[in-house]
Amino acid sequence: MATMRNRPRARKGAASAPRPSITLTIVTSVFVIYALIPLVWLFISATKTQQDYVSTFGFAFGDTFALFENIKQTFAYRNGIFARWFLNTILYVVVGAGGATMLAVIGGYGLAKFKFPGRRGVIALVMGAIAVPTTALTVPLFLMFSRVGLVDTPWAVIIPSLITPFGFYLMWVFASEAIPDELIEAARVDGSGEFSTFFRISLPLLGPGIVTVALFAIVATWNNYFLPLIMLTSEKWKPLTTGLNDIKLQTYSAAGGVTPLQNVIVTGSLLTIIPLIIAFLFLQRYWQSGLSAGSVKE
Repeated sequence: MATMRNRPRARKGAASAPRPSITLTIVTSVFVIYALIPLVWLFISATKTQQDYVSTFGFAFGDTFALFENIKQTFAYRNGIFARWFLNTILYVVVGAGGATMLAVIGGYGLAKFKFPGRRGVIALVMGAIAVPTTALTVPLFLMFSRVGLVDTPWAVIIPSLITPFGFYLMWVFASEAIPDELIEAARVDGSGEFSTFFRISLPLLGPGIVTVALFAIVATWNNYFLPLIMLTSEKWKPLTTGLNDIKLQTYSAAGGVTPLQNVIVTGSLLTIIPLIIAFLFLQRYWQSGLSAGSVKE
């Protein structure tokens, strides 16, 4: 009896553990399965030999586990052109997506924390640019770059990749909420210059937003297809997207005597998405903290 008397009673009105929603769980599971099915098929197909593509079911492994042999054939294709396409893609991502992130951070921060004439016009211009599809600008860009001799050079892909209106908008919204104006005013009162305030105070607070913009820019640049297709004709500057398309066109050409290269195409596609998966896994915690920033009110 004494033990029962001393036992603390549960408070009335205490929130009970939320019950999981069966409907939400089913819907989420369906979306997860829908997203994973292409990845599973891609991995299984990359382990097959060329003969297994016509003799086995799509989601069944072949008689021989040929993943490493397919990787070897992919990198050996046409004297290692796949490795050149891979390096080209990394170049476009590092310079193009990296530069786009930097410009978005600087521009978004300036638009959020500085008042200047024409600010409303800049905001309207950014919002309008978001609504314009990038494919609609590719042909005008081609005509402009052809005049200055930049077609079939890396700059024809890098320069358009530096402009990301959506990333600019994200950094503007994030900087407006993540950096209090009082913090910047206090730094100015203490004698801190604008550049010192930005790099020492504001930039660390913008970390989650920077990672989010960087992920969007990396994915957009890595998967960019139409712009390199129009701008680049030389194989030495092509990225993975248009390079794999060239292999596909050779494989499915109507001309006779073409050697099937499904194993090279599928394995190359698998190798293409691996860096994106690694980037998402590595930056996931920073991205999640950026999405949840401001959701908790003290």
